[in-house]
Amino acid sequence: MAESLSVGLSSRGARSSAPLLSVRDLSVTFPQRDGNPVQAVRGISYDVHPGEFLGIVGESGSGKSVSSLAVMGLLPSSARIQGEIEFDGRSLLTMDDAQLSRIRGKELAMVFQDPLSALTPVYSVGQQISEALRLHDRRLSAQGAEARAIELLKTVGIPDAERRARAFPHEYSGGMRQRAMIAMAIANDPKVIIADEPTTALDVTIQAQILEVLEKAKDITGAAVVLITHDLGVVAGHADRVGVMYAGKLVEIGTTDEIFHEPHMPYTIGLLRSVPNMLTAGSQRLVPLEGRPPSLSSLPSGCPFAPRCPIAIDECRTIEPPLQAYDPGSEPPHLAACIRSGEIARGELTRSDVFPRPEPLPEEAIAETGNAPVVVVEDLKRHFPLMKGAVFPRRIGTVRAVDGVSFELRPGRTLGLVGESGCGKTTTILEVMEMAKPQHGRITIQGKDVSSLSGKDLKGLRRDVQIVFQDPMGAIDPRLPIGEVITEPLLVQGASKSARDARVVELLDLVGLDGSMSDRYPHEFSGGQRQRIGIARALATNPSVIVLDEPLSALDVSIQAGVINLLEDLKERLGLSYIFVAHDLAVVRQMADDVAVMYLGAVVEQGPIAEVFNNPRHPYTKALISAAPIPDPRIERGRARILLKGDLPSPTQEITGCRFRTRCPLYELVDESRKQKCRDIDPTLLPHGSARVACHHVDQSSLVDVVAVTTATP
Repeated sequence: MAESLSVGLSSRGARSSAPLLSVRDLSVTFPQRDGNPVQAVRGISYDVHPGEFLGIVGESGSGKSVSSLAVMGLLPSSARIQGEIEFDGRSLLTMDDAQLSRIRGKELAMVFQDPLSALTPVYSVGQQISEALRLHDRRLSAQGAEARAIELLKTVGIPDAERRARAFPHEYSGGMRQRAMIAMAIANDPKVIIADEPTTALDVTIQAQILEVLEKAKDITGAAVVLITHDLGVVAGHADRVGVMYAGKLVEIGTTDEIFHEPHMPYTIGLLRSVPNMLTAGSQRLVPLEGRPPSLSSLPSGCPFAPRCPIAIDECRTIEPPLQAYDPGSEPPHLAACIRSGEIARGELTRSDVFPRPEPLPEEAIAETGNAPVVVVEDLKRHFPLMKGAVFPRRIGTVRAVDGVSFELRPGRTLGLVGESGCGKTTTILEVMEMAKPQHGRITIQGKDVSSLSGKDLKGLRRDVQIVFQDPMGAIDPRLPIGEVITEPLLVQGASKSARDARVVELLDLVGLDGSMSDRYPHEFSGGQRQRIGIARALATNPSVIVLDEPLSALDVSIQAGVINLLEDLKERLGLSYIFVAHDLAVVRQMADDVAVMYLGAVVEQGPIAEVFNNPRHPYTKALISAAPIPDPRIERGRARILLKGDLPSPTQEITGCRFRTRCPLYELVDESRKQKCRDIDPTLLPHGSARVACHHVDQSSLVDVVAVTTATP
């Protein structure tokens, strides 16, 4: 069986003779005070061969990160580890910490999920990279290590590396910190790099840069890469093979093409059908994975996925199936852990049979809406003073968080606000929610200018505009039962207790929760259920407009699909209008009717979603869309990407002319007279087709497509 579990493939598809890393029947258990140990990893086996790019995917809590920390020897001493881990012919589990320390960072390196907590805050980045070098090469001088650290920072694309090497981690942006972590990981030319969710908290443009750096590091060092992620699009574009984990076990292993196009495990099918695809988003409904993963301290008998599996049979609830091959001609074998995988492999059960796509709402259930805009924002500005000094503070600059934003939201439609972190999306919606006279510009809601309303009128208007926050747990008072949480807005509006009690049952049913749950507390619910509670609270006052501030970013992809479908159904059934802030462009395309692309506090392109996504005209929009991964390896591996230079500038920075020109790929391609126009004049939004674009050289934007690069090996 050991050979059948081998998952090695070189980047060119050639099989390597001996694995670099071999994991056999690895189990990790964490003892608990109540006597029910947590079985975080349960008997997983895989091989990693030289030059291979292996992806490991699954929902939160499936054991992905714990298995990688076990390989690195970084689990706490309380963890009970069983099985075998061999690296380059040596057993890692029999080594003490001193022996492991000679391998970690030199031959076996790791890129952590949160680089800020992984880097030491009191040492400069250059010092930390130098330390990693000298720790494994005592002959290397301090000057030599410093020069090598600067060289490594240049290799991973850190601008002005000599100066940045002297900077501290908090002075780096998120993307730069992750690149510095990769520089440290490749410093000693390791044989295997384990990357644990290296792009989780990053914008799509920075994510594309990080993955390009990771591919470059793999090519430079010749290392194998194990990429742990929940983003199936990232895996599609870079991995040679994929392992899918659920409830602490590997439930499917195969080549990337096999996993994405011929999955044999219902859980894998459900994951793939729950993910929005940029190419098909908006044309079909997503397939949610109902329920949640089982507790690893009290696993049910039989297959752990059976309670969520739509094709489970009685045998599934008594026997946990092992990984088996169902394609006799597949080499290396495509393995799945499901009693019914043979039926799926033979085509007797299709993906649609396993997880059918939900039907859209019938026409009679769709509410009628008017035509006049419900929210109008005109030339909105919000600047904050930048102060220095505690005793005698003085103003040293201005933070231009929002710098001239205009848009309209029409009834029954969804307006998506997209852009990188720090571009002003959240500040814009907070200005709308505050309903106060803005510093500059005008906000009109339901035809009323908010700056001219009395306190009584504003209180009435607040019923019409509600918000769903990014972090459902942080937005809910943990001391209150959810019935009181949901009806809190009604209490503020003066509703009676009987009216509130009647409304809470209605709202819970509306968002797909049982009315009997109203007495439970927030900690008793899963993340997806808590987000449904937040949506129910937003609906309590029968609003016409709901602001959605990254409502899906804290959820697994399987749970996202159910919340997206819920929001789409509520919009049609109740005639709601949404302002939807998000960084996931596939989700935006799935939900939005119109989109406004923001950069450094201003809108650079806006229009109908199909027009902007199918025919982007602004170089920034082109870069955003090209950077968004597509969960299809045949498409993703051949896509060309427009990689932006560096990170988003600070909103305190004075940039004359076009605010995007410092990173604009089109600026580098036009002649000097056109560059001068970019330097001197800030472009305004002008009509181009059915969209509006703020770029002086829209007529030449196709030049950007010519210089796009293919970032993955076909």
